[in-house]
Amino acid sequence: MPALPLLIDTDTGSDDAVALLLAAASGLGDIRAVTTVAGNVPVETGTRNALISLQTAGRTDVPVHPGCQRPMTRVLSSAQHVHGQDGMGDIDLPDPVAAPQDTHAVEVLLSLPRRYPGELTLVTLAPLTNIAAALLSDPLLLTRFRHVYCMAGAADLAGNVSPTAEFNVWADPEAARIVTQAATPDKVTWIGWDVSRKDAVMSPADQRRLEQIGTPMADFAHRINRTLDEWARDVTGLAGYDLPDPVAMAVALDPGLITEREQAHVDIAVGDQTRGQMIIDRRKAAPAPNLTLVRRVYEAGFKKLLFDTLANPVPSPA
Repeated sequence: MPALPLLIDTDTGSDDAVALLLAAASGLGDIRAVTTVAGNVPVETGTRNALISLQTAGRTDVPVHPGCQRPMTRVLSSAQHVHGQDGMGDIDLPDPVAAPQDTHAVEVLLSLPRRYPGELTLVTLAPLTNIAAALLSDPLLLTRFRHVYCMAGAADLAGNVSPTAEFNVWADPEAARIVTQAATPDKVTWIGWDVSRKDAVMSPADQRRLEQIGTPMADFAHRINRTLDEWARDVTGLAGYDLPDPVAMAVALDPGLITEREQAHVDIAVGDQTRGQMIIDRRKAAPAPNLTLVRRVYEAGFKKLLFDTLANPVPSPA
């Protein structure tokens, strides 16, 4: 099976970095470009982290395009308390050898799917600011992709940044709302934090296994998630840290990992008290579904893909 042509939008923190490794080194993805946006960290930091992650996977040839520096209408609220000030566990990673591109992320999101209509799969791992900005220019943008997978939301309304909201949607709920209003369930699939919390938790045993693999990619993935592990223990109470962006990427690369899904009409709350909460209408009289929501993933299959990929030696640069 040929590798899946990918356009990836990311606010590269430590779990985004692991997702980039999956896309770059599993053999299942063909990354055509990466776009970055403010979210976990400021966009300049996220761009640096994307370049470092791709370099770790032997893909210094992948172009990385910086994008929006703040949410559409709000000030930036980062997740540096989760992923470290540098977004990568504050382990003093050296600068990447490659430099970012001059072309703005939104321009890439508009031009690339027009150049390759119906060919590219868009995977978003970040607040949806870049995507919403592109939609304002091209309302049919989402239809130009083969499919769009978003790590976004919490379909069970159990949040990780507020009682009911997931970070990517909470960080820019206005952007998320624009995306839901343009979406159709045949084109757009959301993989929420509820999936990660249930099916993508790196237990202490998983972390030991990762540490023992001994390859450069496995060592990188283990070290950069140090502060995420501390935060998960202290805040979410999970039995380890979870990997929302990698499990979303895994679903994009292998939709066969999905074990439960639903189609529903989804809106996004933008008011202060419920900021970023998914409003899911499951009534019989609900408007037509606009999203496919992944509800569960085959955990063993996801972890096999993760460990097998990280066990690979660093590929030669393409």
